[in-house]
Amino acid sequence: MSRPGRDDAPDRLYTLTQGRSSSGPDNPFDLVTLVVAECDPVPGMQSEHAAILRLTEHPTAVVEIAAELKLPVSITRILLSDLLAAGRVSARHPRRAAVPDPDILEQVLVGLRNL
Repeated sequence: MSRPGRDDAPDRLYTLTQGRSSSGPDNPFDLVTLVVAECDPVPGMQSEHAAILRLTEHPTAVVEIAAELKLPVSITRILLSDLLAAGRVSARHPRRAAVPDPDILEQVLVGLRNL
């Protein structure tokens, strides 16, 4: 069984990224970065870029986009960088749950016990 992206002709991946092998040092995209489209696809746009914009109508993780496109994450990150530079997508990291104050938890526990 082959993995997605592994059997693609290397020249296809080279063409998709216009020969780039990395997306740059200031790339904000990691596997869990949420990506949201800021516009709809336009005629003449690269098909992978248009597919990303359709997939990201709602916040979608980079790893999910790569899986849907059946492309390696590294290639997906390069394509996302192109869209970010053009202002067509925005990226944000998922919010981390705030750790509640232990005193508040203790008060809730006492209140529940008193019921």
